[in-house]
Amino acid sequence: DQFDNLDKHTQWGIDFLEKYAKFVKERIEIEQNYAKQLRNLVKKYCPKRSPKDEEPRFTSCIAFFNILNELNDYAGQREVVAEEMGHRVYGELMRYSHDLKTERKMHLQEGRKAQQYLDMCWKQMDNSKKKFERECREAEKAQQSYERLDNDTNATKADVEKAKQQLNLRTHMADENKNEYAAQLQNFNGEQHKHYYIVIPQIYKQLQEMDERRTIKLSECYKGFADSERKVIPIISKCLEGMILAAKSVDEHRDSQLVIDCFKSGFEPPGDFPFEDYSQNIYRTISDGTISTPKQEGMRIDTKTTVGKAKGKLWLFGKKPKPQSPPLTPTSLYTSSTPNGSQYPIFSIEPVHYCMSDIKTGKPRIPSFRSLKRGYFCLQGPALEDFSHLPPEQRRKKLQQRIDELNRELQKETDQKDALIKMKDVYEKNPQMGDPSSLQPKLTETMSNMDRLRMEIHKNEAWLSEVEGKVAARSDRRHSSDINHLVTQGRESPEGSYTDDANQEVRGPPQQHAHPNEFDDEFEDDDPLPAIGHCKAIYPFDGHNEGTLAMKEGEVLYVIEEDKGDGWTRARRHNGEEGYVPTSYIDVTLEKNSKGA
Repeated sequence: DQFDNLDKHTQWGIDFLEKYAKFVKERIEIEQNYAKQLRNLVKKYCPKRSPKDEEPRFTSCIAFFNILNELNDYAGQREVVAEEMGHRVYGELMRYSHDLKTERKMHLQEGRKAQQYLDMCWKQMDNSKKKFERECREAEKAQQSYERLDNDTNATKADVEKAKQQLNLRTHMADENKNEYAAQLQNFNGEQHKHYYIVIPQIYKQLQEMDERRTIKLSECYKGFADSERKVIPIISKCLEGMILAAKSVDEHRDSQLVIDCFKSGFEPPGDFPFEDYSQNIYRTISDGTISTPKQEGMRIDTKTTVGKAKGKLWLFGKKPKPQSPPLTPTSLYTSSTPNGSQYPIFSIEPVHYCMSDIKTGKPRIPSFRSLKRGYFCLQGPALEDFSHLPPEQRRKKLQQRIDELNRELQKETDQKDALIKMKDVYEKNPQMGDPSSLQPKLTETMSNMDRLRMEIHKNEAWLSEVEGKVAARSDRRHSSDINHLVTQGRESPEGSYTDDANQEVRGPPQQHAHPNEFDDEFEDDDPLPAIGHCKAIYPFDGHNEGTLAMKEGEVLYVIEEDKGDGWTRARRHNGEEGYVPTSYIDVTLEKNSKGA
């Protein structure tokens, strides 16, 4: 008797099912948006495709990029969760909701039909009852009429007979209606019993089973909702473990070593600044009115070391412009005597003014311009094939990388040649498979490529051995120079090389016939380096760049400084002009004893 309430309950169950399906749909959208945002974040911070040389090598950078990859995989798992929920939960709920609505509609229609049929039976029974009641009343009236006429003495016999016939008719009709009412009543009672004990319970049972299946489906969807998340937990755990491993892979010492390897040039560090004694010409002890020349015999300047001092001097952007100051002459100073007969030197106004102005305007020079010159040469043109424009250490690394790449290419060509030879043998044994002569051009090309690669490898290995030999020689020389500097207090040359030859350092005043700018040169402690060998130009060199020295083919020059691994050798002409020339353009011959040459 609660058909309407069951109708409402089943409708609420379907509404709740659709409400949960809407919840799952919104959760899917959240997962999809979350995965999309994670992928966009990874894409934003992932490095763009860069050349091989610019790939990150630091462990911290590599770890971060590994974390980004793991996060990208994590975003993929969130997409898997959304897809699994959409397919297993949301899609299943929507299909089941449609089927549930159809089944509920059918059961409710059957219930309504049963109720309508019972109502129809009740109406038929009620109509027969009312008709039987009406006929009974008519029969009672006919009986009363008959009895009244039968007792009435004035009534005629015909009236009595007529009343009797009417009574019999009404009694007969009442009996018929009674029988019909009894049949309808029996039929209604049977249908009512069938309705409440068979039909409606069956319909309610079907509705109950439907509602229970709905509840079971919700339970399965709840479980599937959780399983969708639980299935990806192992993979997500691996992603998180990958992030932890990436964090543990960070090695600060390795990163520091990479920085050292990346920026290590292999150049020698600059030496100490030399002491520039500006007072040696002021407090010179001389006799009254004359210049003490006998002391100059023991302190004579080596003419070889003073040749081309002024005009052959090298600076970063050419020769240093110097003001032409008047030379010191014997008449430029005189002596004065004190009352006790002692003498002290007195300079004239011009030399003192010259010395003081030079002291005021002179700027301290950097002992070594080698690194600046090399950096300047690197800016002059494109990179050279032998990487001679790079510092020694970087040049060695580049050459080693190129040799490794060439070896890999050579291995590929070798494998290709072996494959072609095997294929040719197969064709020769089985001509129907192919023409052996068709492989000859490719085989010839492969052999040519192998020869070319071997030549390239040989050439680069020669350059590499040259660089490694020079680096080792420079290391030995630097070690020896450091020992000489500490033990013998050797003098540092302006370009960062050392010498322990005491005869090469001027310890007295310049001679009278010295160059007018010689005093200024000595004042800056820029004596020319001694020759350590000679070289012959194999190719001509124009020397357009600042600090370089032009030379002709076959020209012989003095070598005053070896190649430090940058591809440049410092040389001097016979006229004293100095500059750098390419090492690959000359044939160098060094003296056996280059220190005192």
